Amino acid sequence: MELSSLPSVSPLALCHPKPGSSATLPFLPFSIRKGANFGYSLCIRATLRNSCNSAQNNFLHISRTHEGVSRCYVNPKEGLNRSYYNSKLHNQNKMSRYIVARSEFAGTGTPEAAYSLSEIKLGSKVRGVCFYAVTAIAAILLIWFMLVSHPFVLLFDRYRRKAQHFIAKLWAMATVAPFFKIEFEGLENLPPEDVPAVYVSNHQSFLDIYTLLTLGRSFKFISKTGIFLYPIIGWAMSMMGLIPLKRMDSRSQLDCLKRCMDLIRNGASVLFFPEGTRSKDGKLGAFKKGAFSVAAKTGVPVVPMTLIGTGKIMPSGLEGVINSGSVKVVIHKPIKGSDPEILCNEARNTIADTLKHQG
Repeated sequence: MELSSLPSVSPLALCHPKPGSSATLPFLPFSIRKGANFGYSLCIRATLRNSCNSAQNNFLHISRTHEGVSRCYVNPKEGLNRSYYNSKLHNQNKMSRYIVARSEFAGTGTPEAAYSLSEIKLGSKVRGVCFYAVTAIAAILLIWFMLVSHPFVLLFDRYRRKAQHFIAKLWAMATVAPFFKIEFEGLENLPPEDVPAVYVSNHQSFLDIYTLLTLGRSFKFISKTGIFLYPIIGWAMSMMGLIPLKRMDSRSQLDCLKRCMDLIRNGASVLFFPEGTRSKDGKLGAFKKGAFSVAAKTGVPVVPMTLIGTGKIMPSGLEGVINSGSVKVVIHKPIKGSDPEILCNEARNTIADTLKHQG
């Protein structure tokens, strides 16, 4: 917690109401009424004494939230409830200045992305544990098929690596099948398997990769370099020919785009999440133009795809939780063009409209 001083209130904005008081606080924000929320300032579930009859006696006034910071102002004329605090503490904290308590959690999220600690049900946590157990067992069993087939893949299918992607599809299907269903819309819009394309999608959750792998298309996607170091999963990603990226390294970013263009020219497809990272609140972020520059320079179509529901099943920041629900993948008609700006805007508008009407 960091404390900043303003002219005139008591330092403790956290106290309890008088026992038996029936006064309610309808004006309190959600984070105070419902408890600690991810993405909100943490005012530690304190109910503050308030008089609804006179503005002169108000003990608590929360006037506004500034840049995600909830501020609690305390009237210095009001004392703390003695049943909870001793008189010595009460006397020590009579000050002539307003104290504003600011949580270090302030500004880390948005109201739409807030999850109360009490709202995370035990069933969701259990499903989360089971999910990772299933994915680990499936990966251990299937990695051997990748290892055995890899020399032949390098000899006969160096760029697309269909056999490795087929094994990855089995792994993804085995993992998600016990937990949620996936519905596909617009499969007729997919280009033929042998036609290279740039696939772009919104990014809501860790489950997005599992979901898109079940499509069975041999597209290469970009992942952080560190993930390639993980046992089994990292080995599988390398054998699939996926593309490592150091996010803060401009040279790595340039090499990544060059490798994408090289793969496309050799008949492989690539997958981008143009937002660059997972959405924290489920809303569609701004698109980066890298994917569309690759499509424009290589002359291949852009295939927009909209993912709906993955962010609700496994919210960003709560990767240990699997909620109940279903997922829908909407595959849109391919877009062609030579102007990356136009391609970017058209693809984003298509995905945004779908999220608005179906999400």
